[in-house]
Amino acid sequence: MTAAPLSIADLEHEERGLVLQRFAHEEVWLLGSRLAERARREHLPVMIDIRRTSGVLFRAAMAGTTSDQDAWIDRKSATALRFEASTLLVGLRMEADGRDPFADGWLDPTSYTLAGGAVPIRVAGAGVVAVATVSGLSSPEDHALVVDEVRTLHAGLW
Repeated sequence: MTAAPLSIADLEHEERGLVLQRFAHEEVWLLGSRLAERARREHLPVMIDIRRTSGVLFRAAMAGTTSDQDAWIDRKSATALRFEASTLLVGLRMEADGRDPFADGWLDPTSYTLAGGAVPIRVAGAGVVAVATVSGLSSPEDHALVVDEVRTLHAGLW
């Protein structure tokens, strides 16, 4: 699985196109189980997490994952929830601004990261209601995996 490089404009357009009509428990289960099944089928050593600010809704760790990925998941999810944008997009925006948010102390590196793989879940009329996060591949690949499955859920193809 190889993800094509994306620009800020590409990622902003992508996020505008991923607004769901609802994201209740059934959709959480569908998205999480679909991500886990794809990871199993493609032998991807990833951890999958879907959460709201109030806590974890879905979690799966595939063969080949390590406990270190728990910390990556937490930091990626915190970033996407704080900025209401994918971690890949937040990272590109910071880079374009010439800003290292960790160097100036704005972001705590033990709580946040700019590594790709966390994608906010938006619902029409409600905004960001959750974040889906994958950790274990490269940043662009983690991001692409989540986006592919959110896009499938959005299109109602399940």
